[in-house]
Amino acid sequence: MVTPQSRPLLYRHRWPTRLWHWLNALTIFILLMSGLMIFNAHPHLYWGKYGANFDASWLGIGPTPHGGGELRVYQVHIPTTGVLGHWKDAHGHIQTRAFPHWATIPGSYSLAGARRWHFLFAWVLILGGTSYVIASLINRHFSKDLKPSSAELQPGHLWQDIKDHARLRLPTGDAAGRYNPLQKLAYIGVIFFLIPMMILTGLTMSPAFNATFPQLLFVFGGRQSARSIHFLCAFALLAFIVVHLVMVVLAGPINEIRSMITGWFRTPPEKQRHG
Repeated sequence: MVTPQSRPLLYRHRWPTRLWHWLNALTIFILLMSGLMIFNAHPHLYWGKYGANFDASWLGIGPTPHGGGELRVYQVHIPTTGVLGHWKDAHGHIQTRAFPHWATIPGSYSLAGARRWHFLFAWVLILGGTSYVIASLINRHFSKDLKPSSAELQPGHLWQDIKDHARLRLPTGDAAGRYNPLQKLAYIGVIFFLIPMMILTGLTMSPAFNATFPQLLFVFGGRQSARSIHFLCAFALLAFIVVHLVMVVLAGPINEIRSMITGWFRTPPEKQRHG
């Protein structure tokens, strides 16, 4: 009889990966929540160089003229009463800011406080991410664990991996201890695209940085376009986190979390596949 304790252990995550994972988890959540408070100060997004109260925004969150709240994307209006734009605070009072108190840092409205949190942890993101990249180049984490092989990038292989995930056919045995192609592409996208884009667009929104490197304003098409891209990347990162957490639960949260704390992963038993 095969018991959980009798299944082999694999050393799955090196300590730089584990340290960065937990530091980054804390950092990203603080950045997202403080960013939502900053957004509450002007809950509209624009394309181009300029954007203010009387300019046409492509996205807006707030109260409606007839009461209630809504999310507007171009000309599409989505009712969000009770969640966005019109909600009750902890004392039962109606508030009309975009995001509710439980989703923001600080919980009560404070643009200055949110900026302090955001700028502090932006530096944690930059310094922690830089240290992780250097360590991963030295220990070859990127080339050994995250770089997809040419076979894994074949359309047929990727399509099969997508179908397996859609059917919740998760890897078992030794294969479960390695990153699958979709994981590799998702992690590469986050590490080398989403996070750098958030950092660069964040810098583009800084007038002080613009004075030193005005080229970023040209690259992103203006400060308001940079703000829109920053917001979209943030929510793409949030979507990644939600999917990541769902997959952790489906794969076995105790085993997955333990491997990210200790580095050791207990391989799940092989399963007979049908179809």
